[in-house]
Amino acid sequence: MKRDGTPFSGGAFPDYPFQPQRIDIRDGIALSYLDEGPREGEVIVMLHGNPSWSYYWRHLVLGLRDRYRCIVPDHVGMGLSDKPDDAAYRYTLQSRVDDVDALLAQLGIDGPVTLAVHDWGGMIGMGWAMRHAERVKRWVVLNTAMFTLPTDKPMPWQLSLGRDTKLGALAIRGFNAFSGIASYVGVDRRMPAAVRRAYVAPYDTWANRIATLRFVQDIPLKPGDAAWDLVSAGGRALPTFADRPAYIGWGLRDFVFDKHCLDEFTRAWPNAQVHAFDDANHYVLEDKHEVLVPEIRTFLDAHPLT
Repeated sequence: MKRDGTPFSGGAFPDYPFQPQRIDIRDGIALSYLDEGPREGEVIVMLHGNPSWSYYWRHLVLGLRDRYRCIVPDHVGMGLSDKPDDAAYRYTLQSRVDDVDALLAQLGIDGPVTLAVHDWGGMIGMGWAMRHAERVKRWVVLNTAMFTLPTDKPMPWQLSLGRDTKLGALAIRGFNAFSGIASYVGVDRRMPAAVRRAYVAPYDTWANRIATLRFVQDIPLKPGDAAWDLVSAGGRALPTFADRPAYIGWGLRDFVFDKHCLDEFTRAWPNAQVHAFDDANHYVLEDKHEVLVPEIRTFLDAHPLT
């Protein structure tokens, strides 16, 4: 929402010529989403992470919507969706999976889908896929994880600061540190100023930054953490999807989802098509959309659902 309480419009952001739609995902909570492309087209569900929103997927939507139906939600608390407080919404991974289920059900999408995932979208997508394995026909995976922290990868101190300390929480909610800093350090190719403003625009007040903090606090590190069981189950389920066509695009300069995470995917999915970039970072679609969008389009066209 804008500071005056009115919704942002899609046309307010560069390369985002969409009219977002809204749906009541829970009582009193509206979720914003894109539904672009022909109704009869093969469905691509694009799931973003933290601290981005559907804006991250804009170039891919533009490259696919002539043929494919692109469903792109803003998770609750993110982007143009409502940003309720903790009393109204439980900010957990399980809630995110439930929201995707509810959105697709309300849209009447009950057939096969392709999941395109980035950052937390990987865990959310896998959580949904474990419920609907027979419906997941292809994967597009960009700098994410679907498993607990690899044993040989240390927890980045920047995330620990936000997850475990009051100082980190204050920086995220008081100064928009997570979204603001990510828009600089998450790319190898500097974002144009207008693009950076679009990334941070939804997180303009203390109240509107609740989800950027809660996502960090939900990172599972040990049994007993809220998301641990679901993410652990995702890791065990990962090899069971090795028979599905998968495209993996990866920015190797990502200090969170680094080569340790990429290696987890390639071990589990040895037949996946992989394009890793030495000169791309976490927001790999920002750094390499000119390459990734046509490659992903070619991958999808080469693996039709019928």
